[in-house]
Amino acid sequence: MSTLLLITAAPTSIHAWHALGLAQSLKEKNEEFRVFFYQDGVHVANSLNWVPDDQRNLTAEWLKLDIRLPVCVSAALSRGITDAENAQRHQLSLHNLSQGFELTGLGELADAVESAQRLIQF
Repeated sequence: MSTLLLITAAPTSIHAWHALGLAQSLKEKNEEFRVFFYQDGVHVANSLNWVPDDQRNLTAEWLKLDIRLPVCVSAALSRGITDAENAQRHQLSLHNLSQGFELTGLGELADAVESAQRLIQF
């Protein structure tokens, strides 16, 4: 069964951590799944997030899964997160998308919703 995890919760929310836990379980069981970061969930892709040494880093944990990590480009840009290409396009002086994450359009979300057998939103 293919699953889409739609992550809209900010990284400070327990729901964002539950999404990661489910993704880890699905990967461990070799079950087919995709993720998509949308709304406040895009904050996980901000390379400027700082996490104290005594806390787990949600961004780093997602990267350990070694899966595609698509992030809604519009939601990211509206929250001050961009890659180098969009920074240049929008004449921004810096880019801060964490390496390993990828800005994509809502067409990717639509495709994921269409092909998934179940959708779970966090």
